[in-house]
Amino acid sequence: MAEDERWPGHAVLQVPVRPLDEHVRAGYLRHDPSLLGRGPDFVHAHVTVLGPFDEVPDLASVANLAASCAPFEARCEQVELFENGTIHTPAWPRARFEALTRAAQRTFPEVVPYRGQFGVSPHVTLEALAPGVDVASVAEGLGDVLPASYRVAQLDLVWYEQGNTHLVARFPFGC
Repeated sequence: MAEDERWPGHAVLQVPVRPLDEHVRAGYLRHDPSLLGRGPDFVHAHVTVLGPFDEVPDLASVANLAASCAPFEARCEQVELFENGTIHTPAWPRARFEALTRAAQRTFPEVVPYRGQFGVSPHVTLEALAPGVDVASVAEGLGDVLPASYRVAQLDLVWYEQGNTHLVARFPFGC
């Protein structure tokens, strides 16, 4: 791809899901290593809260949003398939993640989740359908990782761009 044809990138507010990170990182390595995150604190497995942002949003606004949120316990239990071929695991409790997205939308009303292409369905993307890759093979590859429990206690602001994917900032939740 020529330099002038490069995807310009975007920012995303997301919740890191550390128990699934090794598997999701391996998928990036197989499918598009140019999108691997930089730095030791980068977590590839995530639940998207709001995005894409064409530019990095106001950091003080993100900090205020995170400070207004209470931490909660979450889990991922099974592997499922969206109609578009995305293999994922739903994030529970769904209502808590949806409330987090609504709060982010109130803070950033100009940002439409997924540019309106998809509804809000809290999940962790695991893979995409491909020859030899289906729900059963992904579930088998996860082994005993699922069910996975984790604490939602921060928002990560991440910039995704080929060769420049990185954590912009991490924002702890208030109490």
